[in-house]
Amino acid sequence: MGDREKRDSYPKDQIVELLNQQQATKFREQFLMLHVYEQALIFVDLDEKQRARAYRYLTPAELADTFNAIEEEPEDVAEYFKEMSTKYAAGVISEMYTDNAVDILAYVDSVSLNKYLRLLPREDAAEIKEMLHYEDKTAGAIMATEFVKIIVNQTARSALHVLKKAAVDAETIYYSYVVDADDKLIGVVTLRDLLISDDDLLIEEIMNDQVMSVKVDDDQEDVAKTIRDYNFLAIPVTDYDEKMIGIITVDDIIDVIDEESAEDYSGLAGVDTEESSNNPFKSASKRLPWLVTLLFLGMSTATLISHYEQLVSEASILAVFISSITGTAGNAGTQSLAVAVRKLASKDDEEGLVRTIITELLTGLIIGVTTGLTIFIIVGIWKNNFVLGFVIGLAMMCAIVVANLAGSIIPMAMDKMGFDPAVASGPFISTLSDLTSVLIYFNIASLFLSFIVGK
Repeated sequence: MGDREKRDSYPKDQIVELLNQQQATKFREQFLMLHVYEQALIFVDLDEKQRARAYRYLTPAELADTFNAIEEEPEDVAEYFKEMSTKYAAGVISEMYTDNAVDILAYVDSVSLNKYLRLLPREDAAEIKEMLHYEDKTAGAIMATEFVKIIVNQTARSALHVLKKAAVDAETIYYSYVVDADDKLIGVVTLRDLLISDDDLLIEEIMNDQVMSVKVDDDQEDVAKTIRDYNFLAIPVTDYDEKMIGIITVDDIIDVIDEESAEDYSGLAGVDTEESSNNPFKSASKRLPWLVTLLFLGMSTATLISHYEQLVSEASILAVFISSITGTAGNAGTQSLAVAVRKLASKDDEEGLVRTIITELLTGLIIGVTTGLTIFIIVGIWKNNFVLGFVIGLAMMCAIVVANLAGSIIPMAMDKMGFDPAVASGPFISTLSDLTSVLIYFNIASLFLSFIVGK
């Protein structure tokens, strides 16, 4: 179901009309009956006047649930806080899940941030301050601090009592994390374990002590891979003293996977795929730098072709096939690049990466030989010149093999140097393939020039 259909599946217009008519009671009834995702879709479509009324009609706790579900960029959501009174904004922040609140507060100016923090409970303010200092794209930056924690020497009955009290604020209650007297993580108990166990059993008798956790500064991609591989609903986050400080839930990991995928697509395309601006000048300003860079790289290909101007003048038929060779090689290089970037994203071992290069080399040879033979036959029959066909076919085969190798080796080399491998984008590989293809083509053609001209 598309976004359009989703938006039409609930009474958005009716709810907005109630807001416009200032029918507070009916608006609250209709709005709060909706799923928070639908509430968020309605809220972001309101204008400033309508949002001001929503702030009057909804409590901070009710709006906090909506804000937890908003999928707009955090810097855009931060603008909404400017429309609220400081006390109301602080109330919304206080009721939000800490990880969501921190994502937004990272884009709030320091003066407003201090005002909000002064109005929050001391413990909440301290948590937010600490989380704001975690490096972006790490476990600490995406973790939530609302989780169920139980002591190892409790009974199952006592643990269920703790769980009931903590369930009001916890992000998930399926996992209860077991800690010792020093708050160090030593085990995990599922809700199912607690429900089926005898009430008088001690937690240490039913817990799983093989609990897996991540460190606070682990990369979010590594965390996502762990949750994906083990099918966890959540994973605990610990500091370097093994003390538990938060959890990362699967819904946060879905956002991470979306974000990382968008970054890879952006790198491969050489453009920000998340760009939402309708301003053509703003869009052009973001795309132009990369395109201008590629333009200068492309000029190197033109310079190389001009170097073989004499060769082309003696056998002008060679110019006809330049675009075919460079285009085919560029497409092959882009395919190889996509495979290599995906392999790197999955964090395979070194042997796997070497195997990828060998596979791409063999794949390039098979594709090159097949494509070369095909173009050899076509050109030979079409131009009644099988020597020309052989030159075109051999050049295309070599160009494809080189492009495949470049598409797999370059992103791996960039990854080794600490750069994002997706930056070795499709346009860059295509431009590089053009350069190498022209060089290969004309060097091969020069060896057989007398046969080509002789025909």
